[in-house]
Parts: sequence; structure tokens; C-alpha cells
Amino acid sequence: MVEWEFEKGFSYHFLSQGDVDSFSFLKFILRQQKIKYLITSTWHIAKADIKEFERYYDLGRLNNMDFYVGEILPSAFYEKYIAVSKLVRKCGGRVAVFRNHSKVFVGFGEKFDFVIESSANINTNPRCENTCITLNTELANSYKKFYDGIKSFQRDFDDWKPQNM
Repeated sequence: MVEWEFEKGFSYHFLSQGDVDSFSFLKFILRQQKIKYLITSTWHIAKADIKEFERYYDLGRLNNMDFYVGEILPSAFYEKYIAVSKLVRKCGGRVAVFRNHSKVFVGFGEKFDFVIESSANINTNPRCENTCITLNTELANSYKKFYDGIKSFQRDFDDWKPQNM
């Protein structure tokens, strides 16, 4: 059982029996606080999830976002790549395409900064998955530094500048 309010400095570990996605953990955090800046790293994303990110942005729960996606997105799912790019351009971020299979959220919020590391994709599947949420600014900054250094295969966001946190 997880308490409603997370505590700074703590890590929360989850092992599921399926029917859980990494986005559910981010939504739990979005119920606790607004997120000023979010990094999303994923191999793939569904259209419904893109719309959900846009809904949170439109509600003012998410401000700036950068997405880091696998090379499959623009090559095999170009329509989804365009939808993510459109959303991210709205909030001044970038979409970086690289040899990615990591499922990570890095967030800087009103109350706490966090990293969500998960074996789960953004979308739900019926497999056992593990997830760890760590509320630690140093760890979030470390992940941010790594992702800021990614050079995208796509040249769509060459004018992008990293967010100052």
C-alpha cells in the first residue's frame, strides 16, 4: 500500500502482476503536484497516451516536456511521431530519436523532483513489471544531464536548448 503523499528522499518500489503501465505512476504524481518540466523516455507510445499527455498539458498540470523515443517511432509509426512532436513544440521542448529502450520519467515539480524507472512501457500489457519511484533532486538532475546530451537521429529540433532547472 502506498501513502497518498510521497516523501522527499524516499524510493518506492513496485512489482506488478500485469495490467499496470508506467504512465499510471506518473498520473499518481500529477495528482499530488504540478510538474514544471518532464522528461519522458520510451521506446514507443500509443495515440491515446499522447492525447493524455496533451490533456495534462492543457489542464496546466504539465508545463515543459522533452520526449526521448526509440528509432522505431518515426520509421514505423510516423503519425505518432508527428503527434508527439506537435505536442512537444506547443510547450517548447524537443523529441529526440535514438537507440532507446529505456522507460524513464524525470520530473521537476512544485513539491518534489523525481525519477520513475520502469520495465513497463507507457501503455498497459499483461506482463509482470517492476517500477521504482525515487524522490531525489540530485538523481533527477543526473538523468536530466544524460538526456540533455542525447544527439537525435532526426534533425527536427536542432534549435532546442536544455531547460534550466
